[in-house]
Amino acid sequence: MTSATQETAASDGAIDVKGLRHTYKGGHTALDGVDLTFGTGLFGLLGPNGAGKSTLMKIICTLLVPSEGQVRVCGHDVTRDRRAVRELLGYLPQDFGAWRLHRVEEVLDTLAQLSGLLDKKVRHARVAEVLEQVGLADVADRKVKKLSGGMVRRLGVAQALVHEPQVLVVDEPTVGLDPEERIRFRQLMSGLGRDRTILLSTHIVADVGAGCTEIAILDAGRIIFQGAPLELLTQAVGHVFETTTSAAEAEAIETRYEIVSRSASNGNVTLRGVAEGGALPPSATAVAEPTLEESYIGFMASRGRTSATRQDDETPESAETDAPTTGKNEEAK
Repeated sequence: MTSATQETAASDGAIDVKGLRHTYKGGHTALDGVDLTFGTGLFGLLGPNGAGKSTLMKIICTLLVPSEGQVRVCGHDVTRDRRAVRELLGYLPQDFGAWRLHRVEEVLDTLAQLSGLLDKKVRHARVAEVLEQVGLADVADRKVKKLSGGMVRRLGVAQALVHEPQVLVVDEPTVGLDPEERIRFRQLMSGLGRDRTILLSTHIVADVGAGCTEIAILDAGRIIFQGAPLELLTQAVGHVFETTTSAAEAEAIETRYEIVSRSASNGNVTLRGVAEGGALPPSATAVAEPTLEESYIGFMASRGRTSATRQDDETPESAETDAPTTGKNEEAK
């Protein structure tokens, strides 16, 4: 690829995906004509488990060769220019683990060497800087086995950042974290997205509501929405309702509508839900400002995909990643 061609491609976005398709051995199509473009900022890729998110992440990170289509990172083709892409990209996979018996600083120093930081003085300074950036400076001497789940995820971010990449890809980052750790992690991602491109893949709606410039929804291998979170929120106005009623009436409403939340007080039940066809329950009022989760459920319900949203938030996506590929499944070298 010539320099001029790279500059043209890079101008379209730090991550540019066109006509991407991937079919696993056995015939399962995980991605079916995906088109996406992301520039600087924090971008959320949202979708139910098995939607194809992890397949897309692996292709972007040069770990999987697609069946069809093209992906460029900062102008470099992920299939032809793998080494150049890896120099520009940091990756935090779903299942990041580290040497449990080693200290945090030791782990990051070793991974920094593998990333090409060979000058000892420069590397040590960079390791200290990144640990401070992700909030682990105070536990640099602690063994990994004594870290909380949230700290381990932040160590994963640190290893992805240590070589100063322009693009950061984060796959299902908050699965297994407690609420406080999730909030801290989201704040970290929002801050890091100010001067680089971060693609955050998740099936947990709250993850993409914290500072995302834009979100895309992937379902059954296809992009069915891409835009600002406000666009999704706007579409849900008039379709999300709230009602306070008797327990008996609440049960009747729950059989006819998709309910997002339920609370009981003084013998009454308060429901918030989504009216797929737009007709609200007789006793309900429309919610003026729906949440992003309600908007997502409403959007999926309008496409007849309500069941796809009823998934355990703690179940990582793995359905499309277990099968071998039809092309080369190339791991990092």
